[in-house]
Amino acid sequence: MTRNIGANGAIAVGGYIALAGLWAAPISGASMNPARSFAPDLLRGDLGTAWIYVAGPLVGALIGVLFEWILRGEPTGAGTITAVGTLGIDDQAQDGD
Repeated sequence: MTRNIGANGAIAVGGYIALAGLWAAPISGASMNPARSFAPDLLRGDLGTAWIYVAGPLVGALIGVLFEWILRGEPTGAGTITAVGTLGIDDQAQDGD
């Protein structure tokens, strides 16, 4: 698996930011910084579009989990132990000391 580090990562991130700013901002009027879009709405008392700043990250996380499930399959016992850590082993070692 390749990683985008160094110059490749900088080009990828910079390209995404430029594309999002040039393409999405004129259409939606929103910025990439939620506080920059949410704060003026809050001060104006116009929260009609504020839901997107809550729903967007939640929907994005759900889509990420769905793709992980599709690409990797069901979680395994070994994966769960790795993600959580080896609970109990350190406690047993301390009890024996």
